[in-house]
Amino acid sequence: MLKLAAVFVAVFVAELGDKTQLATLLFASDKDLPAIHVFIAAASALVLSTALAVVAGNLGGRYLDMVPLKAISGAGFIAIGLWILVEHFRAS
Repeated sequence: MLKLAAVFVAVFVAELGDKTQLATLLFASDKDLPAIHVFIAAASALVLSTALAVVAGNLGGRYLDMVPLKAISGAGFIAIGLWILVEHFRAS
């Protein structure tokens, strides 16, 4: 149960203020679009994308056991962050 809570908190915090949430906020601000429709569509899209991530992660975990996936993904996030910082300061 503790691991389930950890996954929930990690994903919830990661999703706060991201581009998906901002796009959903913009759709919800459209007066011609019922809020319940935005909720159903956005929730369905998130469930489907999460299902695809779980399937890919599960298959990857089966076939890539010897590869340090956490280290590779961590290095990838750091590289993307550094790239964004370089581009930001280059544009300034």
